[in-house]
Amino acid sequence: MNNNTTVYIGMDVHKGNFTLCSLAEGEENPRNVMTVEADYLQIVKYINGLRKRYGEETEFVCGYEAGCLGYSLYRSLTGCGQKCVILAPTTMAIEEGNRRIKTDKRDAKNIAICLRNHTYRAVHIPTEEDDQVKEYIRMRNDLKANLRRIKQQLLAFCLRHGWVYKETKHYWTQAHMKWLEELSLEGIYQEVLDGYLIELKHLMETIDRYDKRIEALSQRDTYQKPVDQLICFLGIKRPTALSVLVEIGDFMRFPSAEQFASYLGIVPGEHSSSDNRNRLGITKAGNAHVRRLLVEAAQCYTRGKVGYKSKDLIKRQEGNSPKVIAYADRANERLRRKYYQMMYRSKNSNVAKTAVARELACFMWGMMTGRID
Repeated sequence: MNNNTTVYIGMDVHKGNFTLCSLAEGEENPRNVMTVEADYLQIVKYINGLRKRYGEETEFVCGYEAGCLGYSLYRSLTGCGQKCVILAPTTMAIEEGNRRIKTDKRDAKNIAICLRNHTYRAVHIPTEEDDQVKEYIRMRNDLKANLRRIKQQLLAFCLRHGWVYKETKHYWTQAHMKWLEELSLEGIYQEVLDGYLIELKHLMETIDRYDKRIEALSQRDTYQKPVDQLICFLGIKRPTALSVLVEIGDFMRFPSAEQFASYLGIVPGEHSSSDNRNRLGITKAGNAHVRRLLVEAAQCYTRGKVGYKSKDLIKRQEGNSPKVIAYADRANERLRRKYYQMMYRSKNSNVAKTAVARELACFMWGMMTGRID
């Protein structure tokens, strides 16, 4: 066997087992299909067995789809000197034929074929520091979702029994919290209310503590300068800026702002044939977490005068170069005007906000890649 050949190892990985197969350059179909226990050492053993057949100088390239194992298997394999890639599922070429049949063996073979034909895009591997900060922020966001659920449950409990807060239309203010605490209910109803309030206050205190920690993380030398630049945009504060940074990693891997927006799945899909062009909703491919953050940030462009800068925004922009501030101000003015113009043309509000979020992503890409002239 030619010692200079490359063998691609397709791996369909799960918590309980790995299904492996090999495909060498020049071979037509994947072979050596095997299911092993979920341990990277079993993959190393599998490769060593193939090495005896193909030769000691053979290069092996492993690959698996992004999924439940995250980057752990990648780091284990690369840590012992084995080349490995993580394939983005939405970029992989799908095997032709009966697509309703899905098995671990078929998936492993398709991964091997994609590796051999280079019909995929590799997932960006974050640094250990970025991954740690990302997990910390996602944990905080999970608790934030729990807090929203508790608030909804508490309001629903009060509404079911006719206890309606009528002082203002705004909930969760100091006045509303005082009203909830002063409610005097009968029997077990009071225990239910107290249980909700205890959990509510505990989550609020915990999230506040985590927010302070995230604030401190954003001021590390690794993140401080890009975070200070990103918070010059309207709707982007330190937690959002830091989250975008650790989720994206290297902005330079995107050749253009359009490709960055496409990666976030915030561009419209299309279903066209011949002269018929049909625009669809946004693709929602790629990083859903960053996409949600940008859509939330776009809400801030739906109010206020074009060109107006709040005291908070002026304070956030302090310390940045005039060039950076001018670029951010130009973006803020353009995006706010864009939203108002779309609403004037009777566009759907959500469509307008999504359009603003897409353009905001492009401006952020320009800031992070130094294209601010």
